[in-house]
Amino acid sequence: MRPLQVLWRHRRILWATTLTDIQSRFRGTVLGLLWSVLYPILFLGLYAVVYTMIFRIRAPGFETTDYVLLIFCGLIPFLGFSEALGAGVTSVVSNKGLIKNTLFPIELIPVKSVLASSVTMIIGLILLFGALFWHGIVHWTQVAIPLILILQLLFTIGLIWLLSAVNVFMQDLGQMIAILIIFLMLVSPIAYTHDMIPPELLPFMYPNPLFYLIMLYRDALFLGVLSLDMLLTFTLISITMFFFGGFVFFRLKPLFADYV
Repeated sequence: MRPLQVLWRHRRILWATTLTDIQSRFRGTVLGLLWSVLYPILFLGLYAVVYTMIFRIRAPGFETTDYVLLIFCGLIPFLGFSEALGAGVTSVVSNKGLIKNTLFPIELIPVKSVLASSVTMIIGLILLFGALFWHGIVHWTQVAIPLILILQLLFTIGLIWLLSAVNVFMQDLGQMIAILIIFLMLVSPIAYTHDMIPPELLPFMYPNPLFYLIMLYRDALFLGVLSLDMLLTFTLISITMFFFGGFVFFRLKPLFADYV
């Protein structure tokens, strides 16, 4: 239980440093924090134009507007995950000063990076809720979104603990993140429904944790379905990754100062 104990004990430091991290991202810009709202709108709009007007992808039984909303239900959580992955993997080696500062808990560095990167996703989810309600898409399963969000944060924090620790000793990993994010976007069910996946390809989807994450978001938000089997599976994946990533990070952190 050490990872949870550390986060709770240093919760005030984590909150303060996360806010500072968020503010520093927009410092010096003309629009400031407004970018946290504009970025998901512009990104989602561009994605919708590419898939519906250029690629002209259509899902059977869905109008264009419904299909765009369906895409957004999977794209927004992926956007949050990919942003946290891109910023979190190199977070330890990018904060050499904090590593050698014995007063600052090093394990908070990846966590604050994940939390700060999730702001765009949370704002995107709020905007998506507004769009769904506007189109009359309201389901009781939407109340499960906070739970799915917590599971996503647990999974992402554990994964970033693991990858950021490994990246200290193999910094090639940080150079591969952009390629990894593109690969994950291609193999994750963002623009296609479960019915659009050929049965012979389903076994290759199941080992991908993002498959369960995106399906849970999309089913709960848009389709009004909450698969307990899928929720239980992703819960086990998230808790296992959180504690395993924390275990690896805590075991390796005494060596960080010698390698950065």
